[in-house]
Formats: sequence, structure tokens, C-alpha cells
Amino acid sequence: MTCASTQGTAMNDMIVNLYHTPSQSIAQEKQAALKKQKIYIQRALPIDKQSICEFVRSHFFSICPGWEDECATSLYRQPTSCFVAIHNREVIGFACYDGSAKGVIGPIGVAEPFRKQYIATVLLHHCLTAMKMEGYAYAVITCAFSTEFYQRTCNAHLLPVPEKTPDIYQRLIHNNPSAPPSHSALIK
Repeated sequence: MTCASTQGTAMNDMIVNLYHTPSQSIAQEKQAALKKQKIYIQRALPIDKQSICEFVRSHFFSICPGWEDECATSLYRQPTSCFVAIHNREVIGFACYDGSAKGVIGPIGVAEPFRKQYIATVLLHHCLTAMKMEGYAYAVITCAFSTEFYQRTCNAHLLPVPEKTPDIYQRLIHNNPSAPPSHSALIK
């Protein structure tokens, strides 16, 4: 996805072996600490789509407008593939998987006042655990903003992707000027 903060920046794809992720006890410790601050992590419900997508739009649209769509897509799955962080009945963070493609983690975001409290770490571990329980062996992180975060948090490894290799976001309509005409144009 071509996002404002990634323009002109080399983005990295990463892979996580779901059978060799760091101990869940670390994420459980962090989650216990969050509960003491009345911050709760839970799998999102589809009925909360409007408030979750509004949170994503208001906090992350300038970073990447497509995150809202990927989040909405993850909320249509059953069970949803979106986890949220809640404080005082308000969304303060989110993490999704399978939003843009099967086996893909992200987007992940936490409201600025709540960053550096391990909320993203706990959200990520919830996604990885859910993917493992659903039978995935690996998770792919596309366009990783912070490779260090993913390496430290879930033992992610950079994928050796040659420069100018097409990625999943090449199929976006606005990214592909040579796309064939729409199906409706073909049946006139």
C-alpha cells in the first residue's frame, strides 16, 4: 500500500514462524500490567465496526488511508480477525490480520498518548496466537514500519525481496495504470 509515511522509503516484508514465536508469558505479563491501568485487549465484534473504523480513520488516515478498509475487512470475518485495546470504553489501539490477504498481519496502531506501554506488543501476540490456532504456520508482515519492533516482539525475519518486486498492493486500482478495463466495460 502506498502510504504517506512510506513514500520514498524502502519498506520491508517480514515473516514470522508461528511455531517459534517468543513465549506467550511475556505478552501475558504485559497484558496483566495493562489491566491494572484499566486497558483491556479483546477480539473485536462486528457490531463495533463503526467505532473501530472511526478510531482508525481519525488516528491513522494521514499515515495510510487504506488501513480503515483493511480493518473493516477483518471485521467482516467470522470470527473477526481484529483485536482492540479499550480504555474507558474507548478504542485506543487495534491490530488486524487477513485484512489485505490471507496470512498477512496488519495494520497495527495505538493512539499516541498510549504508546510505549506494550499495547502493540499484546495486540500483535493476540493476532499471532489466533493465526496459529486457525492453522497458519507463518504470518507475513507487509510494509513493516519498524523492523526492530517485529524482530524483538515476535522474532520476525526480513524476507529477501529484490527491489521493484511487485507486492500485493500492486493490484490496487489507483496503483495500476495499465489495469484492464473493468468487467462491466468488457460486456458492452
